[in-house]
Amino acid sequence: MTYIRTEVNEPIATLTIDRPEKLNALCVELMRELHTALEAAEQDEHVKAVVLRGGQRAFSVGYDIREEVVNGISTAEQWHTGLSTNIGLTMKVWELNKPVIGAVSGWCLAGGCELALACDLLLATEDAQFGEPEIRFGSGPVTLLLPFLIGQKATSELLYTGDIIDARRAQALGLVNRVLPAGELDAAVERLAQRIALAPLSILRYTKRALTRAYEAMGLREAVSANHDIAAVLNSAATPERAEFTELVATKGLGAALAWRDERYRDLE
Repeated sequence: MTYIRTEVNEPIATLTIDRPEKLNALCVELMRELHTALEAAEQDEHVKAVVLRGGQRAFSVGYDIREEVVNGISTAEQWHTGLSTNIGLTMKVWELNKPVIGAVSGWCLAGGCELALACDLLLATEDAQFGEPEIRFGSGPVTLLLPFLIGQKATSELLYTGDIIDARRAQALGLVNRVLPAGELDAAVERLAQRIALAPLSILRYTKRALTRAYEAMGLREAVSANHDIAAVLNSAATPERAEFTELVATKGLGAALAWRDERYRDLE
């Protein structure tokens, strides 16, 4: 694989997102590889727990915006088809029949944040940064998990403003289980995974099924499906902000587009 490294030390499988030059942006090929790696870990009867991690600079900054621009995705129908892949990957983590521990350092944004939130447990370093800043350039969340994890008020604040929060605030909101110094993350994740793996695999599977079904009984899967339809329309909406952002990505690169996006908010931070 090009973008995913898999290491299996029974009873733990560690999947590492490895596209550091793009801060682990989720391109189509990376998502395909990660889905395949998750399937393999799920089918391996010797694996009881899965660790999903990124690099030191970023877990993932989200979907590869430049790839979307280059591919010319613009209509609601095109967006709906493309978003199916994005949602499918996040929900694969959510519904995997084994516990998934997310290990986050650095940036964890947009679709990357959603991928992390789909993990059963989340450990982060003190420098981790979480957020879904899509509204700042005329987009929105793809897999709507936040309302079920942190409630209405905090979700509204984060999604309306696109603000990015640090690891301590994320922990206070209930997004993160533990915050650790950078040098302690790997050992803490390993210990937690080993403790989980002491339980019988069949019991872990049924326990995870019970937990995911509890949230789905609250409407999580219906909300994700409904948001899929809305996100397709939202992403195809013609707004001056989205047009300017897309033009900058195409002509000057993603860095220039992100700088323009953030400059608009700088005086209000």
